[in-house]
Amino acid sequence: MAPGLRRRTPGLRREEVAQLSGVGVTWYTWLEQGRPINASAQVLDAVARTLRLDPPEREHLYHLAEVPCTSAPEALAQSVGPEIQDIIDALAPRPAVVYNSRYDILAANPVYHDLFIAPTAELAARVPSNALWRLFTVREEDSPLVFRDKELPVMVANLRASYGLRAGEPVWEDFIRRLSEASPLFARLWASGDVAEPGSRVKVFRHAAVGELRMTSTSLSINGMPECRIVVYTPNDEETERRAARLRKEATKNPAP
Repeated sequence: MAPGLRRRTPGLRREEVAQLSGVGVTWYTWLEQGRPINASAQVLDAVARTLRLDPPEREHLYHLAEVPCTSAPEALAQSVGPEIQDIIDALAPRPAVVYNSRYDILAANPVYHDLFIAPTAELAARVPSNALWRLFTVREEDSPLVFRDKELPVMVANLRASYGLRAGEPVWEDFIRRLSEASPLFARLWASGDVAEPGSRVKVFRHAAVGELRMTSTSLSINGMPECRIVVYTPNDEETERRAARLRKEATKNPAP
């Protein structure tokens, strides 16, 4: 927590527990009061992590909330097997990528890389392999997304929904901090507190060689990797279908970063 006024008593205030857990103060107050609010396992995990509960204390929290106790979440996946890479490669000329819940790019086909390629080799070298970093740390005119003002808030809201399960983990907190420092826009959207689950959307991309592409994004789950998904971008009209075919040819000219 940021430094503040001197405290009369040790520990976190109710508002601080709510903030660190990614929930509203009213909701957290109702949780403390035992009201019937149907707390989810993800939120209970966030509260347990904020309060640094040990396994027996965490189990007791679940018991009080009348939620079946589950094991702690596993480490976030950072790679996929060759069979998944083969699947997304076979989806060309449709751009396809595997994201974990933090939008780390675990695997992608050449068409995706060409669509989201950094505008300069220098930028590609210093930007992490993460979709949010690629979109928030480039100038608007260099972004592959046409309607950033509509699409970026949705992506941040998706990220916050995943954050509820991981709140307090050093890697996640460092990711949020560094991206907030690198992008004032991300910091502002993150502070809004909006939450949304991933879903199918029509997105408009720009590409220097083929022009604008209207793509429908579809998320597919992966067995055994609950916090990962394959995202496939399908042409939304005939013109985009033709341009996507050209995009595959362009992808062979640009090696994946």
